[in-house]
Amino acid sequence: MKNRENTGNSMLDPLLAFVVCLALITVISLKYRIIPFFTLIGGALAFGLLAGMDPDTIINAVIDGLGRTFGIFGIIILSGSVIARMLVKEDLIGIIVNDLRRWIQNPFSIAGAGGYLLAVPVACCITAFLMLAPFASHLSENERLRKDLVYITALGTLSSFAFLYPTPVTIPLFSSFSPGISPLWYDALALPVSLVILGGVIIAFTVLRGSIPEDTRSGERGEREPRKIHLKAWLPFIVILLSIPAGILLGLSSSALIQFIMLAGAACAVILATPAIRVEAMAEGVKHGGVIIFDICGAGALGYVIVKGGFAAGLMSAVGDFLPILCVPFVVAAIIQTAQGSRVVTAVITGEIIAGTGAIVLIHPFLLILMIAAGTCVISYVTDPYFWLVHRATGDEIGVVVRKYTVPLAIAGLAVFLFAAGLQA
Repeated sequence: MKNRENTGNSMLDPLLAFVVCLALITVISLKYRIIPFFTLIGGALAFGLLAGMDPDTIINAVIDGLGRTFGIFGIIILSGSVIARMLVKEDLIGIIVNDLRRWIQNPFSIAGAGGYLLAVPVACCITAFLMLAPFASHLSENERLRKDLVYITALGTLSSFAFLYPTPVTIPLFSSFSPGISPLWYDALALPVSLVILGGVIIAFTVLRGSIPEDTRSGERGEREPRKIHLKAWLPFIVILLSIPAGILLGLSSSALIQFIMLAGAACAVILATPAIRVEAMAEGVKHGGVIIFDICGAGALGYVIVKGGFAAGLMSAVGDFLPILCVPFVVAAIIQTAQGSRVVTAVITGEIIAGTGAIVLIHPFLLILMIAAGTCVISYVTDPYFWLVHRATGDEIGVVVRKYTVPLAIAGLAVFLFAAGLQA
């Protein structure tokens, strides 16, 4: 294929190489329990060799993928981890949880709504998750329920981040398909869709669990105290939110803005901490954040090698011949998402591919955006940095993460696609 960056003959078609690569990563991860970073780097090398890429090209693609991913997520994850550790060491997590309980009684709603509301203003679902996961895990003393709350937080962030404007997922799609149209009209459609997804997630976890333990159903202390917030506990987040308009006034791009606001929040948390706690919390934050960063960089390296191997071009030629045009945007986005993991990259690549097809004429632009956004939810597996972040946060086996994160997200994506396709039809 023209876009393949190799110098030798292909051993396997990129699509088949991708399937083999995913199978190898899954088997090795489950059987040998090797840390994700090495498994993903090994998967990147395996895909490149199977697809016939030159070894030098493979290694350089791995390096580029690592560097790009670290550049995007390094500061964000480290800052979020430092903020979280500072709050834990200062015993502020419980205060924040009690503040939330005075306003919202259902812990599932607290976790889901928190993720949903924070992901858009900070323009990054991973950032929102890093900030909220420690709170979610403190909403209950029940270990299994605490993990479920972490899953709900993750799914809550994606309910808004993947579909609402403006986020790094929808901004490039809106620019490609709906120039000159007010984003408010798009959000008038996307907002209820995203809220239905959030509600569905909360209801599904509640039904599957059967009941909510008594110690999490209400905040006894919160019910007897006036509704107020403790400023010190919330100040890093207030600084993050206030940094958004400040960054916009400085003319920062969306990618630079995310780094700026997280650094501001981390700086605030560090300044507020006492000297003794500051040193210990920063050390723990760096240690915890470093592990997460390596896992995510491994996923980025795998995704970059897959893209450089001509996967996107081969995919379009494969699906365009037998799928109805209405299904092409969703399927292309879903496969690219599965291949390289980043929802933002999926949106950009799919937008570029679909812009050259008849779908842009035949499908309403708002529905086209929804279809591609839905595709970014399918399938979030080993190439998805968020998958490994949730895996790390819960400590669950990969199979459990698939069942409680990958599958619900895929169901949500498929439901949104069917909704959009039904409106178009």
